[in-house]
Amino acid sequence: MSLLVGLTGGIGSGKSLAARFFKDEGAYIIDADQLSRELVRPGKPALNEIVDVFGDFILKLDGTLNREKLSKIIFQDDRKKTALELILHPKIIEREHEEYSIIISNDPSAIVIIDAALLIESGNFKSVDKVIVVQSSEEQQIKRILSRSSLTYGQAVARIKNQMSLADKNKYADFILDNRSHPEDLMKNVSDIYIKLLKIQ
Repeated sequence: MSLLVGLTGGIGSGKSLAARFFKDEGAYIIDADQLSRELVRPGKPALNEIVDVFGDFILKLDGTLNREKLSKIIFQDDRKKTALELILHPKIIEREHEEYSIIISNDPSAIVIIDAALLIESGNFKSVDKVIVVQSSEEQQIKRILSRSSLTYGQAVARIKNQMSLADKNKYADFILDNRSHPEDLMKNVSDIYIKLLKIQ
């Protein structure tokens, strides 16, 4: 029997690293952010809908989506953030479940993990068998955000505050994955949870 698992956490929580460790354990990973990027390529309906809502200025000269400019807009305007989510979330969820169907048709006993920052906010947590929330401290989140982006300290804090809190995410968790220490500890914690997932099947 297959198992569909949602993996989520706040920005900078270490969710992507956790996903890589789960893949190493043998899980199949569906990356919601990657699907989102595919959905907004030139010529795709989602990109046309975004342009209709936000205007042509949201595009780069080559016709691709200016994700940095879009991010700044939605983090300053909740209504536009909601408008973007209404365009993307249903399409991302549909693609996730298409990918899941393909995987289990080839491997009926697969453990499939959807790596999705907005798993809970999008409502997609309702369609998975188990939810894993990656737990990290705000200080660690900020450090990770600053190390991989051009955001200032204040902007990093604002991004964290703009998301659902980890405490609220934890209310939906079947498993809480502790990432408040070293990567080696995260790897061990992932392995421990993966063993539990295998026993559920």
